[in-house]
Amino acid sequence: MIPQLRQAYNAAFTEAKYTNFVESIQERCHHKIDFRISETPLFIPAYLRDKLIAACNEMLKVIKDSNFKELTQASIPEKYTVKKENEHPHFICIDFGICQGKDGELEPQLIELQGFASMYCWMELLGNTYREHFNIPPGFSHFLSGLNQESYIALLRKTILGNEDPKHVILMELNPKEQKTRVDFYLTQEHLGIDMVCLSDLVQEGNKLYYFKEGEQVQVKRIYNRLIFDDLEANPDFTYNINLFGELDVAWVAHPNWFYRISKYTMPFFEHAFVPKTQFVNQLKEIPANLEDYVLKPLFSFSGMGVVIDVNKEDILKIKDPENWILQKKVSYAEAVQTPEGGVKCEIRMMYLWPDGDENPTLAISLSRMSRGKMIGVRYNKDLTWVGSTVSFFEL
Repeated sequence: MIPQLRQAYNAAFTEAKYTNFVESIQERCHHKIDFRISETPLFIPAYLRDKLIAACNEMLKVIKDSNFKELTQASIPEKYTVKKENEHPHFICIDFGICQGKDGELEPQLIELQGFASMYCWMELLGNTYREHFNIPPGFSHFLSGLNQESYIALLRKTILGNEDPKHVILMELNPKEQKTRVDFYLTQEHLGIDMVCLSDLVQEGNKLYYFKEGEQVQVKRIYNRLIFDDLEANPDFTYNINLFGELDVAWVAHPNWFYRISKYTMPFFEHAFVPKTQFVNQLKEIPANLEDYVLKPLFSFSGMGVVIDVNKEDILKIKDPENWILQKKVSYAEAVQTPEGGVKCEIRMMYLWPDGDENPTLAISLSRMSRGKMIGVRYNKDLTWVGSTVSFFEL
């Protein structure tokens, strides 16, 4: 994206450096990484950084508005409504495809957003390791809002732990040690001193939850939630022994209701140059004739699952729950990164942290992905090079 930096990086790149880089990450994680890591980070020029932040600020205006909960109440399925919702999400992640604007400059276009945790510790490690193994020029950082290594981890700790003893805080997921994102779970455990706990291992007594640590029954007072309720439906044989939807004496980070409130469901409420036109399928007055310019998305799915890229009229007519689908104007990704293998598309997730007691969320770090396929995401770019998980270094 910055031609002189890209040319210098590509010229200095060797397969041996990349192999050492990946091996170093693997060694630090102590656990197998199940997704591909790109050969290169992204270098984000100041003008594109500013566009990304400006677009995010427009989203935040809607999210912070006093009527946002009322606006998004219908997004939460009744059977998945969790009690004791707090006043704001602890995490906001906003995904943008990098496109070419009419003026020829690169610009972001909103893809989706979530009020749910992402790979905050993985991105910290990935950025640091790129810097150790490759020539990352001064004046660029993978941290945002003036944060550095120390202040970033402190903000993450404040968000997830609050004022609680780490012993009483858990990272909860369905079979966490089997998830593709487990590398982030282990890194979180190392940074914060909290345990990964499977939902099935929790015990309920009255309205209190407990887990077992080295044979001791320990009360859970705060849950760093990585569980998506859709995964329970996808695993009907999975059993657990607590009432997730009762009056539990725990604090959620983030509360599960925010997963639904801040999601693709929110996109039709945004009006901005960097937001493609988005409509709820059940509110379509007519099906557009130019469906080749649209993409059809289920509201509540992760990693591109269920998305219809090449839409036809029958795809829309056969939907049984149109209130849970959106029709979105297609985003044309630019081949913004020139690699030795040719131009590559990319997507940048801007990741916020919002601790209890803070008036506003803080833009802390980003997650980036590179792709040469129709879909952005590590699962769609197997057996390709110069694609996969990467980090953005932003011009300061």
